[in-house]
Amino acid sequence: MTPRRQLMPFAALSASYFAHIGFFNPYLPLWLQDMGLSLLTISVLTAVQAGTRLFAPYAWGAISDRTGERVKLLRIGAGVAFATACLLFWDWGPLGLGLVLLLMFTHTSAMMPMSEAAMAHLVSRGGAFDTKRYGRVRLWGSLGFLVTVFVAGAWFEAFGMQHFPAWTVLTLGAVLLSVWWMPDLKETTHHSDAHAPVWPVLRQKPVFWFFTSTFFHVLSHIGVYVFFSLYLDSLGYSKTMIGLLWAVSVAVEIVWFFTQSRWLPRMPLTGWLVLCSAVMVLRMLITATWADVLWVLLLAQTLHAITFATHHTACIALISQHFSGRLRGRGQALYTVIAYGFPGVLGALLGGLISERWGLQSVFVLSVLTSVVATVAAFKVWRLHEPV
Repeated sequence: MTPRRQLMPFAALSASYFAHIGFFNPYLPLWLQDMGLSLLTISVLTAVQAGTRLFAPYAWGAISDRTGERVKLLRIGAGVAFATACLLFWDWGPLGLGLVLLLMFTHTSAMMPMSEAAMAHLVSRGGAFDTKRYGRVRLWGSLGFLVTVFVAGAWFEAFGMQHFPAWTVLTLGAVLLSVWWMPDLKETTHHSDAHAPVWPVLRQKPVFWFFTSTFFHVLSHIGVYVFFSLYLDSLGYSKTMIGLLWAVSVAVEIVWFFTQSRWLPRMPLTGWLVLCSAVMVLRMLITATWADVLWVLLLAQTLHAITFATHHTACIALISQHFSGRLRGRGQALYTVIAYGFPGVLGALLGGLISERWGLQSVFVLSVLTSVVATVAAFKVWRLHEPV
């Protein structure tokens, strides 16, 4: 099979998975709000996804490193997630719904780390991470996100939020089909490598400061992931406009992924980390202070190309360098746990508490401060890391 044909199923998985994320993450808070739940309850339920990222990615990643069966594990996860999504059609109450989401997210939260680990192996040439090939695959995920975030917004505006469970089942059905299209590749396992410890790598100063930076960078983003739709709704934006504002951020993300091989070599990856976090400060400041001015908010959303797309590629490439071979699955899983799991739980719960007391705008004010910390930590990485 040619390299391009090998990567096509990964593009399909990326497109279908992020098509699911594209409607689920922005509109889950609005669905919960439509059910009459409080801001604090909404923040707890949305934190369930981040909570599963504290344990599921590393557990799945360790199994995949040991067995080399990443594709088979992806198929199991997708199948259980699809079956669990069917339970959303029933009214379980907040506690029951939390358990359903817990089961579903336990099987979806590890899918991208395992897929990224397998794809990083395929797009590397001579040990070097090929950002062009990676970007051309990853942009399909952004396209999937773009389609559903916009179409779902218009759909929910016209027909209401009651169709949210059906959207979940349909999109996870597409994910299930995608993982069965993937070639059943198995990486060769070596007994000694399968038990290779990750702690010596984590103790390295550049790696420590890298994870510190990503923790605070993504913590700054949690305000967008969890509270942005609620924030815009409180400011009087329609669901169609909310979808459009999400779509703008993803559109510029697609442009970046398509052209990133032209820009990334102009600076070391660690330099891009500093720039991404510095731009995050600006984006959160604009969102916190001028969100009621549409054209200014649109400008802030275009910065997503830097604060997410650029940052994500730089992180995946650095993880691939530090955690190579049989550490690859656990390295990607650790990135998900540290950069998305802990910040997701902390950001959702803390954001729920402060938004109930001081309003939704306060979440984005706090994000300005955390992005400053991320910038300082990224600067430490740049100073310690060899240019790459």
